[in-house]
Amino acid sequence: MTATITQVGFSQESFDAFLAARDEPQWLLDLRRQCWDAYTALPMPGGRDEEWMRTDIRLFRLDKFAVPGDLPADAVCPPAQLSEGVELAGQATTLNSRSLFAQLDPKWAAKGVLFGSLEEIVREHGELIRPHLMTRAVDPRKDKFAALHGAFWTGGFVLYVPKGVAVAEPFHMLSAMTDGGVDLGHALVILEDGAEATALAETASDSETATGLHCGAIELIVGREARLRYVNLQDWGHGVWHFAQQNALVDRDASIQWTIGALGSRLAKVNQHVALVGLGAEAQVNGVVFTEGKQHLSYHTLQHHRAANCRSDLLYKGGLQDKSRFVWRGMIKVDPAAQKTDGYQRNDNLMLSTDARSDSIPGLEIEADDVRCTHGSTSGRVDDELIYYAQARGLTRNEAVRLVVTGFFQQVFDRITIESVREALGHAIRRRVREVE
Repeated sequence: MTATITQVGFSQESFDAFLAARDEPQWLLDLRRQCWDAYTALPMPGGRDEEWMRTDIRLFRLDKFAVPGDLPADAVCPPAQLSEGVELAGQATTLNSRSLFAQLDPKWAAKGVLFGSLEEIVREHGELIRPHLMTRAVDPRKDKFAALHGAFWTGGFVLYVPKGVAVAEPFHMLSAMTDGGVDLGHALVILEDGAEATALAETASDSETATGLHCGAIELIVGREARLRYVNLQDWGHGVWHFAQQNALVDRDASIQWTIGALGSRLAKVNQHVALVGLGAEAQVNGVVFTEGKQHLSYHTLQHHRAANCRSDLLYKGGLQDKSRFVWRGMIKVDPAAQKTDGYQRNDNLMLSTDARSDSIPGLEIEADDVRCTHGSTSGRVDDELIYYAQARGLTRNEAVRLVVTGFFQQVFDRITIESVREALGHAIRRRVREVE
């Protein structure tokens, strides 16, 4: 059992106390020290950095937050959205970066599957986890937030599926946070060669207006001929600062379908990268983004083709309401060895307010000469004729707007093969939609 941390803030003193309280292998403690050294050396990102010039964090104060400690006596874990009515292979929950429970169907445990708290599994199966944890996918020294996470991560989940094992039912992971809480969770998914699995991961606060800090990471390692479906629903309270590195590595003849839903947080700055590292690898990335109030969500995506004969397909759709802002910066990068690449990316935004703003910046960086790469972006307002047409058939204006917005996202919904995910995303968006200005 990990000892309780009482020190506040993210200082040398709190870091030393944090390490002293950890029951972890030496290699992990050394990795944490390296990340802390990087954190102290790196500057806070600012407007002169290309990735941050459209995301203003001058109002963010890290000293208002602390290393996660004991849970409040009245802490309540919000309900999950993605797992309702779904038969699961395993289920795990954290609250404020503390593991509440984890369970795995015995029939999959008997086949060598590991699932549950990353903190516990790294102690019990450290040599299995060590080659993958922040060594191949996520770079814990990328920026100050990544280094902070690498030094202080707590809680989190791991899913390991051995070679050739195909898990029929999905796994569910819920990261929850109380008002004013801190979540530093790390998710690690490892599929060995020929394995198959589906993971449903979601984040939630105990109220829609809750504040807090999330500084996390996701690592998805997909072995040769493996198949992974990963769903990531971000629904933090609208006062939460959300920073994350989310990276996937897809090996030879393997595939990943990665669906993200971005609905919550006050400000989000997320890097979502997929690297196709083996011949014939495939990736489909689906994004559903809906912003309201004064939310600012910034998602930077990278489809990195490192091997030949690979295919990637990215579709992000955003709906913007009130005075919110959505920044999408996408890049297809093709290395010299990645001949016969087929890459596609698209971002469409629906403006539901005259005060909302979208920044859509697709890009290509191609160093091979036998490729097919295309990209596109659109932003526009709701068609008044469509609203009038729906109202003429008996719908109220609000009902008509919801119908039009649902239709706008339908192209992404059609890609999602998991019914509970389609229903949860559709319901979450519909209940947020108000009249178009």
